Amino acid sequence: MTELEHRTPDLAWNAWGTTDAATPVSDQVRGLLEAFLGVEHRDTPSVDRSEVRLGETRLPAEARAALAGIVGDDAIRTDDETRLLHAGGKSTPDLLRRRAGDAGAAPDAVVLPADHDQVCAVLARCAEHRIAVVPFGGGTSVVGGVEPERGGFTSLISLDLRRLDRLVAVDADSRTATLQAGLRGPEAEALLAEHGFTLGHFPQSFEHASIGGFAATRSSGQASAGYGRFDAAVLRMRVATPGGELDLGRAPASAAGPDLRQLFLGSEGAFGIITEVTARVYPVPAEVESEGWSFPDFDAGSAALRRLAQEEALPTVARLSDETETWINLSAAHDVGEGGGPGGCLLITRYEGARVAVSARARALLAEAGGEPLGAEPAESWAHGRYHGPYLRDALLDVNALAETLETATTWSRLAETRAAVQEAVTEALAAQGTPPLVLCHLSHVYPAGASLYFTVVCARAEDPVRQWRRAKDAAGAAISRVGATITHHHAVGLGHRPWLADEIGELGVQVLGAVKSAVDPAGVLNPGKLIP
Repeated sequence: MTELEHRTPDLAWNAWGTTDAATPVSDQVRGLLEAFLGVEHRDTPSVDRSEVRLGETRLPAEARAALAGIVGDDAIRTDDETRLLHAGGKSTPDLLRRRAGDAGAAPDAVVLPADHDQVCAVLARCAEHRIAVVPFGGGTSVVGGVEPERGGFTSLISLDLRRLDRLVAVDADSRTATLQAGLRGPEAEALLAEHGFTLGHFPQSFEHASIGGFAATRSSGQASAGYGRFDAAVLRMRVATPGGELDLGRAPASAAGPDLRQLFLGSEGAFGIITEVTARVYPVPAEVESEGWSFPDFDAGSAALRRLAQEEALPTVARLSDETETWINLSAAHDVGEGGGPGGCLLITRYEGARVAVSARARALLAEAGGEPLGAEPAESWAHGRYHGPYLRDALLDVNALAETLETATTWSRLAETRAAVQEAVTEALAAQGTPPLVLCHLSHVYPAGASLYFTVVCARAEDPVRQWRRAKDAAGAAISRVGATITHHHAVGLGHRPWLADEIGELGVQVLGAVKSAVDPAGVLNPGKLIP
């Protein structure tokens, strides 16, 4: 390996993950797509890499020389291959554009700083030369968070943090660890495991996403019921801005004014670049118990999880699939429900470490709520394939189907209304375009006051699939805003959710964000077009 190569492989330019993990859709699944959704039986593969169109690099020689003086000439990449790998994120519209050969918005250069000081210096030079900067960790954003939006600037660089890949320190007494922002999820876990610890943070993007990305998007992992959200685990952070640096967080709790960490957690690189994070860690669990449960319907399963959350008996992982998702993904394998169609809901539970102590009480509560235990196999099967979903999305794109996801969160009292409103809005928007969809839903993150809802949408592809999905997404966003749910629970705002942020935080809230932006990034070079309406 050279100094600039990363231990975790880059994501494919036209797919979610790595090409060796891709799995094609079976003939049986293609038959079901045709029978139930009218998906015409034809292949719709990506164009060949040789057909991809990239714009010419527009980084001025003077600016390149200034950046090279900071990071070194070999840490500035302007070749087409590197630029293509940084040409956007991994939403379905992102991939559809690149699969069609359009990467014209690719950055003019990819810059790879080696440490915090270099990041600070790069940002100062970019502000001076009026060069837009898009931070890049794992590149897994599905809401346009790493799209190379120029925002009126002639030149744009992608600031790739992969060289900031150290575990800086472990404080075993305090159970905290300090990690650089470029560490990917598996790398961080491997380094922490050497000290007997884990972050406990395993989002579906875990295999490729970075520590900085987790913080900048307020990520929530699949084990959030036990370990909590990533933003709640962050005790301290170092942030580089064009105007200087910030070192925020000195203690586990403080009354020293408003918590400035919250300005940068979820800021998506629009206010500054997070270069280092100190977060809570947990002992690697010595015990793990997994179990599947069947509930007669989604409402019954939701009520059971509400009771677990409010009586402090949640497992580490709690994931409830609705009737259709259960039928499509799990019922055939695990005999959930009867009659060959939707007839039950599968709940996955997993208890790790200290959570094992509540497992007996949780099981008793689930049984009281009408749940039927299914044993360990359904939960173990889910855990085995927990990161595979995006690969299936890519495979569906290859066979003339459109597949995408969206998520929200709301209170328990509004859960059923929100679920129904989103499903109805998406169904009507796609059916109006001649492509009636299958809309699946699962409940993936649970709190005493409410829960998240995660939707998966599959339908036949229209002639213009990017426009097709945009109409469906717009309908979903309007429905979410109308019922008073949040526009995003863990995918962040980016470009995809920006139109609805003002409805959620109000015009005065937008002004507050704009004031922060003006203070830390007066030239406006940081991740233009993201977050702020």
